[in-house]
Amino acid sequence: MEPPSPQVENQVAYDVIIAGAGPVGLFLACELALARCAVLLLEKAAHPHSPLKQLPFGMRGLNAPSVEALYRRGLLTELGVPKHLPAPPAPAAAGPGPKPQAGGHFAGITFSSAAIDFAQWPYRLPSSTEPQLLTELQELETVLTRRAEALGVLIERGQALASVQQTADQVTVQTASGREFRGKWLVGCDGSRSAVRKAGGFDFAGTEPEFTGYSALVDLADPTPLRLGRHVTPTGMYMQLQPGYLIVQDFDGGAAHQAGQPVTREQLQAVLRRVLTTDVTILALHRATTWTDRARQATTYRQGRLLLAGDAAHIHAPLGGQGLNLGLGDALNLGWKLAATLHGHAPAGLLDSYYTERYPLGAQVLDWARAQVALMRPTPAARALHAIVRDLLATRDGATYVAGRVWGITTHYDLGGAHPLVGYSAPNFELADGPTLGELLRAGRGILLDFEGTAARETWASAYGDQLQYVAGRAKDQLGLGAVLLRPDGIVAWATDHGADNHQLSAAAARWFGGREQG
Repeated sequence: MEPPSPQVENQVAYDVIIAGAGPVGLFLACELALARCAVLLLEKAAHPHSPLKQLPFGMRGLNAPSVEALYRRGLLTELGVPKHLPAPPAPAAAGPGPKPQAGGHFAGITFSSAAIDFAQWPYRLPSSTEPQLLTELQELETVLTRRAEALGVLIERGQALASVQQTADQVTVQTASGREFRGKWLVGCDGSRSAVRKAGGFDFAGTEPEFTGYSALVDLADPTPLRLGRHVTPTGMYMQLQPGYLIVQDFDGGAAHQAGQPVTREQLQAVLRRVLTTDVTILALHRATTWTDRARQATTYRQGRLLLAGDAAHIHAPLGGQGLNLGLGDALNLGWKLAATLHGHAPAGLLDSYYTERYPLGAQVLDWARAQVALMRPTPAARALHAIVRDLLATRDGATYVAGRVWGITTHYDLGGAHPLVGYSAPNFELADGPTLGELLRAGRGILLDFEGTAARETWASAYGDQLQYVAGRAKDQLGLGAVLLRPDGIVAWATDHGADNHQLSAAAARWFGGREQG
């Protein structure tokens, strides 16, 4: 069904207004519209794609939670990924895993997927999605835009926020073009310089940068001094993805990063010569941008009816693509909770759990980025530590630990509960009659997956109506489980190996879906 139609701009026409039509804002809009909320997306840029997004450094690595989220909403096929994503077995360990290849890096130190002990992740099944996927940022935004519009989301481009006012029951947004919009909630997905964060007076605490990063497309007079790949030098770091496509880190304390100031050929050439410690001549500079390792996080993600997600809530060095994945996770976590709040069936504290669950993960990612920067410093101490970490990453346990963090496989919410699966993303069970759990989550509803097929559980689940889908049936590999309760975001809220355990099931359901009178 179509979401409710908005009326006119000067009325409370929208359930949620989202500032920022990047991947995070678009995915959040899709989640809310899937739950039948009226959504308006305001984007300050007049055009959806910047030239920089079309370059190789416009590519982004999606980790396991992001790939799972897109799969569970039927979006992977639109990115050109096959419907079913069985992971081939790891060469030297039982269980699923990718083909031997570079699995990722920590501070530029790569680890091999062949070195990973997949047996340490017993809940990853052969039907699990790949733990990582490389995608073009422009393509991802195109797919999400198409889905959002199909779900009835209105996207207004060229609408930069000028002012924000909120009352106890609504938010009024005025744009620089003179237009005014009203909604019940406003979510800032508008990047590191978030207008929503500034308007709401959010505290943005953290640390200052140590380097200026450059991403550039150049023509070189003699490209031979620059090797392909990532290289730490005595004075910084550079990476050449393809001939002429460069990423450079210059440890200048972030001094050269000036928002809105263009990078000149002479400036970049001087930096490149300093980092390479050899003469390099740039014949032509086609495109370039700068960035830093500034690491900051909002101390709360909500002020009244204003919420933050993605880079508006947290920024850090873009090492390993963690920022995009963290933002997509914010959107997935917030979407169903805000929708339940709007529809009036959210239990007490549900919306507050967005911050309590996502803030610790954001803090971990910021520290993960800071630790990598510490290893990249052009100092004798950092080089000594770099050598030790390189040796650790060459071990099976070291590679497995880092892969679990980089790929997001060990991502976990502390939800309590007796079963070790609670708080983790659900395994992608394959039911005997065909569908996978990921396919069953397409509707964005909670699921009670009952492998034992008990009539009592089916009757119990029916009291939740459209909030909870009851699914009974055997799976190809049930991992010894009797039943699992899933939140709409695919996180396990309750699990049991066998038997009824109905008291804990009812308590978990009441926590996430609200209390119900059971017959």
